[in-house]
Amino acid sequence: MATLSVYARQVSDAGSARTQCAVLPVFAGKQPTATARELDKVLGGSIKAALDLGDFSAEKGKTLLLPGNGAIKRVLLVGCGEARKFDRPVQIAFCEAIGRSLRDCKATDALVYAGELGLGEDDSEWLCDFLARSVVTGLYRYRQTLSKPAAQPALKRLTVNAGKALSTARAKAALEAGLATGLGVNTARELANLPGNICTPTYLAKEARKLGRRYPKLSVKVLSEKQMKELGMGSLLSVSAGSDQPAQLIVMEYKGGGKGAKPYALVGKGITFDSGGISLKPGAKMDEMKFDMGGAASVFGTVHALCELGLPVNAVAIVAAAENMPSGRATKPGDVVTSMAGKTIEILNTDAEGRLVLCDALTYLGRYKPAAVVDIATLTGACVVALGSHAAGLYANNDELADELLAAGTTAHDRAWRMPLWEDYQKQLASNFADLANIGGPEAGSVTAACFLARFAEDYRWAHLDIAGAAWNSSPKGATGRPVALLTRYLRDRAGKR
Repeated sequence: MATLSVYARQVSDAGSARTQCAVLPVFAGKQPTATARELDKVLGGSIKAALDLGDFSAEKGKTLLLPGNGAIKRVLLVGCGEARKFDRPVQIAFCEAIGRSLRDCKATDALVYAGELGLGEDDSEWLCDFLARSVVTGLYRYRQTLSKPAAQPALKRLTVNAGKALSTARAKAALEAGLATGLGVNTARELANLPGNICTPTYLAKEARKLGRRYPKLSVKVLSEKQMKELGMGSLLSVSAGSDQPAQLIVMEYKGGGKGAKPYALVGKGITFDSGGISLKPGAKMDEMKFDMGGAASVFGTVHALCELGLPVNAVAIVAAAENMPSGRATKPGDVVTSMAGKTIEILNTDAEGRLVLCDALTYLGRYKPAAVVDIATLTGACVVALGSHAAGLYANNDELADELLAAGTTAHDRAWRMPLWEDYQKQLASNFADLANIGGPEAGSVTAACFLARFAEDYRWAHLDIAGAAWNSSPKGATGRPVALLTRYLRDRAGKR
């Protein structure tokens, strides 16, 4: 993956700066600032000419790249719309426009004049964070299985002049936080984009061990199918029964907080390919079921970001990894299995497998006595129907935890929407032959899936994120890396970091 360094500094004379790309915000109908006039002088009046000719409208998210002169090789104009309407959605569009433009140009460094935006201290800090994240995620290219991959973007260095509203130290810290989050997003995207014949449960276990060797605060252990059987994880093992790929329970412990401080826990669904098992999925778009480990990918990405940030918290991340395939050994509809919690489950549909691996992981988590638990899963098509791709579905048995996650998602622009977890829905999971069934019928499929998981999280402050609509795009096809930004922000908030 492309590497990027971030810096913050004050630039008193824009005309004498040295950069391969000066990035200048432009508001519609606003008189040129001193910085704009200095850059225009260096460029021989080309900025004013572009505005006078109407070649650049300064509309939200519009960009124009102009050739530079001398030590300033290029100038990128970025439209901000009207100054009085420069709210958070426009700020997001501003950052994303810069990310796209710097990805596509040949500049190896860029200097962004963010102080021209006229933001206050907190908004300037947020913008530095989101800008660094937008730029580093913009640099991501999938390359691993391409014989002739596209060249990596040229950008190596991003510098931001935040102006007088924000100290250089605080701007630098915000940029580094955004960079770490972006790296985590890219890690999640890379893992989810890999094909299922490469990214197997065993591959994920190897990637976890790599992270453990890289970061001293992170320790990793992996439970084999034999160990899981000894622990009574009949539910998880029922999913991998039809596959030649053995399941893996991957446990990553991050120790950045005080000794004895309860850890924050993340649990990821890691179905590296989901055929549906005996309840076989339709063939159309089945290739996208390599993305069914998007929850696990987001856990890996969040752990990467957490380690880069060095947050003063304890955390434990568990990935329940398996491949769901049909064979003579596969679990059949109507089979009854026993979970690690001792509860029996009638498997009415083998394509409702995510909850079967997660429930045993949630039970195993009890030995860590977590402060709070969040599981993340591409769990149900019903959630896509309900919320589309814009929001993850959020379920929680604790209002405070739900509010913390919702706030983190809003701040990070990686949003979730709370869904009901009412007792009324539990009756849909009733079974004549087991303690509960693994599906609840055609109504409220995302809700009943969450209700199933809630039966195994009664001892915790617990939340479930159904990211089936948010984890990947079908056109153009590719993983989004969500909800790494939400989860990273949540942990930053728990650590007391801005």
